[in-house]
Amino acid sequence: MTTKKQTAASAEDRLLTEDEIRSMSDKDYMNPAQLAFFKNRLQELEKELLKNAGETTEHLRETVLVPDPADRATIEEEHALELRTRDRERKLLKKVQQSLAAIEAGEYGWCEETGEPIGIPRLIARPTATLSLEAQQRRELKQKLYGD
Repeated sequence: MTTKKQTAASAEDRLLTEDEIRSMSDKDYMNPAQLAFFKNRLQELEKELLKNAGETTEHLRETVLVPDPADRATIEEEHALELRTRDRERKLLKKVQQSLAAIEAGEYGWCEETGEPIGIPRLIARPTATLSLEAQQRRELKQKLYGD
């Protein structure tokens, strides 16, 4: 027989789904259940990025001697593409780790510029977001007008 307390505890222990988070009211913004959801999502992304980096390292260590210059060029181009991809992932990994630190510091989910909520839909789409949609649009417009 399950008591109400056990049911509530098991509901708290399990992670919410995207739909459950989207359906929560604004007053629940960045409550412990939402923070647990995003922390889990970020940790999974971090594991995946680290796994990919390890696979790339192993793949690049496998040196294949190919006498044909065209085949050699193809292999080198594939390696260059893989390294560019890993470089982007390395930058993303840094953002993921910063987001995890923000969760621990109690600052996750709030815009760095305005202090307003970033918003659940934006964080679901991009869990490493540090700016609200409006602040990001202003920043991009400024970059477009004045350059980097």
